[in-house]
Amino acid sequence: MDENEFCGNCNQKHNCGSIYNQLGNTNGPSVVVKVVIAFLLPLLVFIISLAAFQEIFTKTASSQRMQTVLSLVSALLITFSCILIVRVINKRLGQAG
Repeated sequence: MDENEFCGNCNQKHNCGSIYNQLGNTNGPSVVVKVVIAFLLPLLVFIISLAAFQEIFTKTASSQRMQTVLSLVSALLITFSCILIVRVINKRLGQAG
């Protein structure tokens, strides 16, 4: 579709550029820290705890399948606990602010 056809029926075609500039110049707080905490932290906790529990259960569990299951369940529990702790901290900081 050509740009002229696309903009032909728009009632804002005369000031389209200024609208996009206004939308792009929002001055809000950075969300980088929130994104890292929400997405990357649980992944890192899961991977690190999975590796740690795999090493721990290599010495104690009898079969390879049992090691994998115990490691996976333990890593999921640690990750879920981390998520709950972050949520509690966010709620308390939200109420204090």
